[in-house]
Amino acid sequence: MAISTDLGPLALGESVAVNGACLTVAALGAGGFEADVSAETVARTTLGGLSGGDRVNLERALAVGDRLGGHFVSGHVDGVAVVAAASREGETTRAVVELPEGLLRFVAEKGSIAVDGVSLTVNRVEKRRIELLLIPHTLSATTLGSLSAGQRLNVEVDLVARHVVRYLEALGAPSADAGLQGALRKAGFLG
Repeated sequence: MAISTDLGPLALGESVAVNGACLTVAALGAGGFEADVSAETVARTTLGGLSGGDRVNLERALAVGDRLGGHFVSGHVDGVAVVAAASREGETTRAVVELPEGLLRFVAEKGSIAVDGVSLTVNRVEKRRIELLLIPHTLSATTLGSLSAGQRLNVEVDLVARHVVRYLEALGAPSADAGLQGALRKAGFLG
């Protein structure tokens, strides 16, 4: 996969997230880089559906000591979600996204989620769907400005939520299957 970028000078072996999927720079070229994409990555992300000239979200790995402007995003895609609806509301876009089975338990209202590598706040959680409100900067600076129903998106759940749920499951917490909010409520952290 060859990608043109204005991320500044890259180094061989450096990690770069492409639509939220962490890839390793395998070769450098004029204005871009190449990365190897495994069959596992193709099967578990949207990268296999990209064509030459498609826009993608790019982000370099966070260096220790850098400011963190969002939540921790590792570039380990948990699944592919589908946009159920996207509608403009003034200068913003309200998106309803259907998550893959099993990921909803890691998502909490007003919690964080990464969609195509973009750190977002979850406005609402209902059944297998979440609602996101995209602000003008996000719409103009990322590929999320062109969302449409049926579009597939890479999703990474919140790293902390993943570990909290796993910990509660390991303890045998009866509410772990009810999701993060239910587990936290049962443990006395939510009213």
